[in-house]
Amino acid sequence: MKHETIEKNTGLMGVLIALVISVAGFAEIVPLMFQAQTTQPMEGIEPFPALQLAGRDVYVKEGCYNCHSQMVRPFVSESLRYGPPVEAGETVYGRPFQWGSKRTGPDLARVGGRYTDEWHLAHLINPRDLVPESNMPGYPWLLDKYVDGELVERKMRTLKWLGHPYSDAQIDEAASVTEGASEMEALIAYLQYLGLANNGRRQQ
Repeated sequence: MKHETIEKNTGLMGVLIALVISVAGFAEIVPLMFQAQTTQPMEGIEPFPALQLAGRDVYVKEGCYNCHSQMVRPFVSESLRYGPPVEAGETVYGRPFQWGSKRTGPDLARVGGRYTDEWHLAHLINPRDLVPESNMPGYPWLLDKYVDGELVERKMRTLKWLGHPYSDAQIDEAASVTEGASEMEALIAYLQYLGLANNGRRQQ
């Protein structure tokens, strides 16, 4: 088939482009679905506890992923700043994953334990109090919004159905664990959890 024929027939070109993309995507993505290193959690990696799971929802709802990635890439400059590269087995319980590609702000994959809860609180209320040059918006209203414990419980049941190894006890106590918690508390708990299981690898 001559290129001229394809170039003059937009319908045919569209079908061929879709075919090429489908075959390429199939060849690249499907094998990963059957590799243990991409589907099985690394040692020490567990699904998010109730409060951290609620905080993750706040993170997604507020669009934090638009400016922060959670994927340290295998470059020396990144390892020196953020820690060792993120591996697939660390993020198997991320639904949806928060790898991101935009870094207006720093990568957060290993932010857990780097700062105190008080630091995060002050930073989330008004980032410029701690980082004068920051262009991050403040989120003071999260102090006045509260976690829906029943929603967290239902979500954990759904995630268990999808394969997350939550125990019945963890699910049953989700509402009580999150009772009275503000969205600010939940978000900070989530940030403090990020990379915690692998923070010991930072110095390797």
